[in-house]
Amino acid sequence: MQTGAFQPAKSVIRVSPFEGHTSYAPYTCTQCAEGWCMTACPVGAITITAAGAKDVVDDRCVGCKLCTIACPYGTIFYDADTRKAFKCNLCGGAPACAEACPTAAIVYAEAETVDWLADFAVERSARLVAVGGR
Repeated sequence: MQTGAFQPAKSVIRVSPFEGHTSYAPYTCTQCAEGWCMTACPVGAITITAAGAKDVVDDRCVGCKLCTIACPYGTIFYDADTRKAFKCNLCGGAPACAEACPTAAIVYAEAETVDWLADFAVERSARLVAVGGR
């Protein structure tokens, strides 16, 4: 997803610290099979594109933020300026971030049968429940 402006707060790629902030890893929407964001959306504003990405249709999004709450990975966001949700849409099938990354820290690969972020999602969900929300 490209917004036309350099604003890290509006990036669909976030960086997560590990091991007491001694290492970091980029993360973004994994286009998970479950599609909790799609299921949670009361107006059907999240659809599957030809590239297989779950994409927010701006004209349909009412900005309720239910999708952001439903995502156990924390990879769908809310833009206060547009009052819409936003997330990675795979740039139509050729993610610009992966193509532009000079160190190959970001790569685009077809999903395997194993959900490698499942442990992270379980841990994040437990933290959300413990603190009472997002």
